[in-house]
Amino acid sequence: MSVTETLPDTAPDKGGPAQPLLIVRDLQKYFPVRGGILGGRKAVVQAVDGVSFEVKKGETLGIVGESGCGKSTTARLLIGLIDKDRGEIIYDGQDLGGTLSLRDLRRGVQMVFQDSYASLNPRLTIEESIAFGARIQGLPDPVGRARRLMERVGLSPDRFAQRYPHEVSGGQRQRINIARALAMSPRLVVLDEAVSALDKSVEAQVLNLLADLRREFGLTYIFISHDLNVVRYISDRILVMYLGEVVEVAPVDQIWSRQAHPYTRSLFSAMPSMDPDNRTLEPPLSGDPPNPINPPSGCRFHTRCRLAESACKTRVPTLRPLSVGSEHLAACHLHDLGSGHSKAGKDVLA
Repeated sequence: MSVTETLPDTAPDKGGPAQPLLIVRDLQKYFPVRGGILGGRKAVVQAVDGVSFEVKKGETLGIVGESGCGKSTTARLLIGLIDKDRGEIIYDGQDLGGTLSLRDLRRGVQMVFQDSYASLNPRLTIEESIAFGARIQGLPDPVGRARRLMERVGLSPDRFAQRYPHEVSGGQRQRINIARALAMSPRLVVLDEAVSALDKSVEAQVLNLLADLRREFGLTYIFISHDLNVVRYISDRILVMYLGEVVEVAPVDQIWSRQAHPYTRSLFSAMPSMDPDNRTLEPPLSGDPPNPINPPSGCRFHTRCRLAESACKTRVPTLRPLSVGSEHLAACHLHDLGSGHSKAGKDVLA
């Protein structure tokens, strides 16, 4: 089945292959705490605070970090499910809220959620669920489109079209959600823990399906997960978040061989090993994450960092390349170019 046959209404490329498909600048989202007061002001949860990144056309950007670091909130901001407080979201050269409407954004950007059951309407059949968005957007032949996409994701329309979500397995429901996203002819798909609820054999099948769809339809992915091995398998670059901020971004091979930020290093150290002789003798990271209502000053990770210095407590680090022209970026004072920080800290991270 060809791309043009299944996704005939994909928007044309406006800026050329060199222009990033998505640019996020200084994205911020605070959630007010009901009845909360902090320092004489109304308390807010700083869920996303100054997040900036780019997603190239045709690539997969993996986003990792602890629970509560702002990954899912960032995803919901990108597709317009919640309103941003500040910042820019630029899709294919068009600014959301300026030249790009929310309706057009949702044609170009779709999302697959973690909970495959809760994200489907239990009163709609599978065929109706997949065709619903295309029908609302006025795309031609929504039912035919739904049936073709069901076939493409491995679900026979004759068997599954008239079933309801509770009548299929979790893996099949996630395939339905993938088909529903593709029915809108998107160019960017945000996958928020899309395989975390599946057993390993089904997870592998869905990951291979996503890789095939990306090549076949020229898709771009943002893939959010806690499983670093899964992120490594499917991603081209990895973005690491901590307490609402981006602390490191790098191509997957570079970050796998060398983690520049102490927090990233602790995440990788926590990965289980299949080698019985490679045992974890001490926790890679101690202490609980700080309260996002009142995050630490300076570097937000300094309260849990073994390498923290005095400047880390007062100065906010800037996300910058490790060397001139490098694609490996980190927000850590130990890597500030020309800084007077200890060489010992850099050697530990090397």
